[in-house]
Amino acid sequence: MKKYLINLKYIVLGTFVSLTACVSDDLPDVGDLEDITGPTPFYSFTNVTTSEFDCNEVELSANYDYNFQAGSNLAVNGTSYQWSIAPAEGVSLINKDLPVLEQLIDAELATIVALEAEIAKLKFKIPCESDSAKVDVMNASIIELEAQLEAAENNLSDDVIQNVADLENQIANLPPATLQDQELIFSFPGPGEYTIGLTVTDNLGKSDYTEKGVEVIQVVPTIPVPEIGEPGFDDNTLFDGTGDGRDSWRAPSSSAWGSVFQINTKSELGILPDGLQAAKFPADGTRVGYQEIEVTPGATYVLTYFSAFEENAYGELTVSLIAPGTASLADARLEANIVATRTDNNIGRVADVFKQHAITFEAGEYESVIILLTNSGVESRLDAFAISVKQ
Repeated sequence: MKKYLINLKYIVLGTFVSLTACVSDDLPDVGDLEDITGPTPFYSFTNVTTSEFDCNEVELSANYDYNFQAGSNLAVNGTSYQWSIAPAEGVSLINKDLPVLEQLIDAELATIVALEAEIAKLKFKIPCESDSAKVDVMNASIIELEAQLEAAENNLSDDVIQNVADLENQIANLPPATLQDQELIFSFPGPGEYTIGLTVTDNLGKSDYTEKGVEVIQVVPTIPVPEIGEPGFDDNTLFDGTGDGRDSWRAPSSSAWGSVFQINTKSELGILPDGLQAAKFPADGTRVGYQEIEVTPGATYVLTYFSAFEENAYGELTVSLIAPGTASLADARLEANIVATRTDNNIGRVADVFKQHAITFEAGEYESVIILLTNSGVESRLDAFAISVKQ
């Protein structure tokens, strides 16, 4: 019986092989099916707009550039691309490789680019600076930086000079961007609504189309980061190389606000969050820190700093942002004058170990705010203030 079953198995297998052998690609409606899958186009874009404003927020220039990249579901099927744009008047096309080559040149000339940027930053500030002492310092800094720039340019190696020349030659020989490029940069003439279409065609002639509405937004000035004087409380860190670490933190009236804090000094770097000095507030709470900083109305900021406490009793440290024009410490405690505030205590803290904190606040209608530092209960310390614009 077993022998008959084995023979039957081979008969069935042989019949299956014979039937499959009869299938021919040459016969109509027999064999492989035609591939009827067409392309599904899609694209992405990135805003690479650049702009320049003066210190009075007057627009000097703006390039409304967007990088577009096409794609489809057909990774290796001989696809071609055709972009369209409406309205097209004033729109120009930029080869996608141009920014890459320009960045490579900047990398070759990194020192020169950094010096030029620092000089430009100082020249940007001078027209709107009312403090003549600061203007004098900035002009002196520009003269020094320009001397460094000249030296850096004179000391360029032959290899760097040749590399830059090669990259500039590549830029000169870049082919013009076309609407058939898979990736390119559209340079728009200005803000507005644009319709960007993309047609993808495969090697069988099948094609499909997609489009999106793209809103090009009017450029606005970058919100400047406020400057905090002597943020780490170290000596000689004012703009002119002077300062005892707390000159920027003195209140306009000690009778109305209290005396400025003391300074705690360490002999080695790395003990404090920043530098060798920190602000020290005695346990009796009679010392304060006061500094008014400029802010941009409507902007949101994040103020960060480090605190440390002694542990012999309960103690608190308060950092507040106070409305400009507040006349005294007593007025600063009124809710109407408080923009934002944070109080930390020494519960669970380790003596002399610093911990970082942050306060997020909105400038609202104010063009300046007062940073106010107070304490109570135990000797306390603050260090390493910093501020950033919240995006």
